[in-house]
Amino acid sequence: MASVETAAEHERILREIESTDTNCIGPTLRSVYDGQEHGLFMEKLDARIRNHDREIEKMCNHHFQGFVDSITELLKVRGEAQKLKSQVTETNRRLQDDGRELMSSMEELQQCRVQQRNIATTIDKLSHCLPVLEMYSRLQEQMRAKRYYPALRTLEQLEHTCLPRAGQYRFCSIMAENIPKLRTQIRDTAMTQLRDFLESIRKHSDKIGETAIKQAQLQRSLDSSVSMQPRALIGRRSRKEAAAAAAVGAATDSDGQGSSPMSEQDSGILDVEDEEEDEVPGAHDLVDFSPVYRCLHIYTVLGLRDVFENYYRKQRRKQARLVLQPHSNMHETLEGYRRYFNQIVGFFVVEDHILHTTQGLVNRAYVEELWELALSKIVAALRTHSSYCDNPDLVLDLKNLIVLFADTLQGYGFPVSQLFDMLLEMREQYGEILLKRWNITFRQVLDQDNYSPIPVSTEQEYRHYTSQFPLQDPELEKLPFPKKLPFSEFVPKVYCQLKEFIYACLKYSEDLHLSSTEVDDMIRKSTNLLLTRTLSHCLQYAIKKKNVGLAELVQVIINTTHLEQSCHFLEEFISNITNVPPDTVNATKLYGTSTFKDARHAAEAEIYTSLNAKIDQFLQLADYDWMAGVQGGGTLDASDYLIDLIAFLKSTFSVFTNLPGKVAQTACMSACKHISTSLMQLLLDPEVRQISMGALHQLYTDVKECESFARAGPVAGFQGDTLLLAFSDLRQLLDLFTQWDWSTYLADYGKPTCKYLRVNPHTALALLEKMKETSRKNNVFAQFRKTDRDRQKLIDTVIKQLRNLIAQHHA
Repeated sequence: MASVETAAEHERILREIESTDTNCIGPTLRSVYDGQEHGLFMEKLDARIRNHDREIEKMCNHHFQGFVDSITELLKVRGEAQKLKSQVTETNRRLQDDGRELMSSMEELQQCRVQQRNIATTIDKLSHCLPVLEMYSRLQEQMRAKRYYPALRTLEQLEHTCLPRAGQYRFCSIMAENIPKLRTQIRDTAMTQLRDFLESIRKHSDKIGETAIKQAQLQRSLDSSVSMQPRALIGRRSRKEAAAAAAVGAATDSDGQGSSPMSEQDSGILDVEDEEEDEVPGAHDLVDFSPVYRCLHIYTVLGLRDVFENYYRKQRRKQARLVLQPHSNMHETLEGYRRYFNQIVGFFVVEDHILHTTQGLVNRAYVEELWELALSKIVAALRTHSSYCDNPDLVLDLKNLIVLFADTLQGYGFPVSQLFDMLLEMREQYGEILLKRWNITFRQVLDQDNYSPIPVSTEQEYRHYTSQFPLQDPELEKLPFPKKLPFSEFVPKVYCQLKEFIYACLKYSEDLHLSSTEVDDMIRKSTNLLLTRTLSHCLQYAIKKKNVGLAELVQVIINTTHLEQSCHFLEEFISNITNVPPDTVNATKLYGTSTFKDARHAAEAEIYTSLNAKIDQFLQLADYDWMAGVQGGGTLDASDYLIDLIAFLKSTFSVFTNLPGKVAQTACMSACKHISTSLMQLLLDPEVRQISMGALHQLYTDVKECESFARAGPVAGFQGDTLLLAFSDLRQLLDLFTQWDWSTYLADYGKPTCKYLRVNPHTALALLEKMKETSRKNNVFAQFRKTDRDRQKLIDTVIKQLRNLIAQHHA
């Protein structure tokens, strides 16, 4: 069994060796040597080899005759091949001989073709290079001609179109290297032109603003008729549109024909002498804006528009701060204000033109922000500098200048309501300055007045004064010439000055866009201030100054009376110039009536005070002998001082004939009361310790003289003996003592029908004490005379009774 298995295994190995690749036979042979029967395997292998050799021999024998036949045929073919080779060699020789000429022609043809190709290539390259050279040449010409915007566009076309087509050449590389330098040069040159432009318009903004203001002034003065409407409609906006079109054409013209070269007036100011005299040039007529447009477009092409906008706005803000800074002495002259306004208007006219002729260089928000800043600074500067002004004419001119300034900028679309609000504030200052000037004027009028009625000798003189002052006195008109007006010179002068003040207030209210009612209210309030403050103080000053006589005070009363009567004429005058009826609801009323009434009352009080002071001067001359004895017979004469006093009063009251009756009566009553009171004070003077009956008799005579004066009626209008009541207190007291009627006084005291109703017991007691002291000292030996002793007892008894009476009524 083992031998059979071994033989089968060897057979398998042999088949595997026969069928397996020699590279993989190693494992098979290894299995043979791993076994114990390798000798037997070798035998099997040799037997198999012998079998294969026998099969190969059988096959060779089978194919040998065919092989021999093939060799024989091959030998025959070799001969033929030699013949064919020689023929081919000969043919090749002949072909080479024939092809040499052809090759020569072909080489010539090839050379021609190369030359032709080179020529075509050269033409092609030149067709790309020539435009580059031509464009670069044009670029150089534009740079020399300072036409930078077309040069920049040529540069862009050269860089992006021509040079890429031309290829890589040395000159192209040089051009490409120069392009950034040229671009920088163009940018810097454009910026230099812009700086020159900004500097130029800063220097010439005064002229630009002056021209714009003149244009606005001309626009205001244009006739509004239909024939002038088309001309009036040629306004700022049409000018701006034309300028914008010109600017766009100048900036976008590729060949540079539309833009102004630097040789033209790039400084910013153009010559306008050739303008027609009746047409004021606009901003674009005065200023060459081409540097701005050119620089804007150049920076836009360079992709630096934001840089340019920021630079332009920053520089203009700096210029705005310089323009808005007023000179320290601007308030001294109107020309200083005019120059300040011209510069501001010039600045904003340029900005407005830039706003409407460029797209986005400045926008509406930027301009409005700049204007708000400017407006606040303008208002602050005007408030500060106008506060230094004390000349109403300068303030009025300044107001008109501000109105023209505001109207000019309003025409360009700038809001100016704050300026008009400030003008209303300035009106208060203007009113104060007017009040100061009129205060001086009124004082001069009052100081220069002679306080005498105005004499008129002809109808012409009379009409002259009545045209200045509304005098309505039919009786005076009937009197023949010469005659006198009741008032003095200061009445028509003051009235004319009041009208002048109203005109001055009206002038300020013009062009402030106020309604008639507002103007009327402003004028009335200012006039009230003039009346109640300025004129009232001047009148008080004239009344209370030193050395003012009674005649002057009387004339002041007459004058103020006529001025008071003229107040309704002032009301009508204001209504006529403002076209506001005086009976309008909430209309302010003039306080002239109360002003002149107060002045008249002050003059009346001053008359009373001055009259009393004059009476006191006479009373200081009184020299009573308080110890005088009683005269035995004859009548006493009134004191000399009293006679002089009464004579003075008579002459004084004769001047009062032109005064209102009440004033004259009050003055007369006040004078009589003052005399009575002064004489009473002389009796009760503490320094007068002793009074004799003789002194009382003298005083009784003086009082009687005063009563005679009062009874004579120095002033008309008193009813009955009203004026005598001023002396009733003194009269009853003297009657009581001279008649020694104490029993009646003591019995009827307190009764309405008492004869001595006006005698005060305290006054009587004080006078009795002085008489008691006199009796005691002068009658040293009175106790030896029964009559004197009885009189002394009687005085003591009366004193005792008076004290009891006083104590009783006091309790």
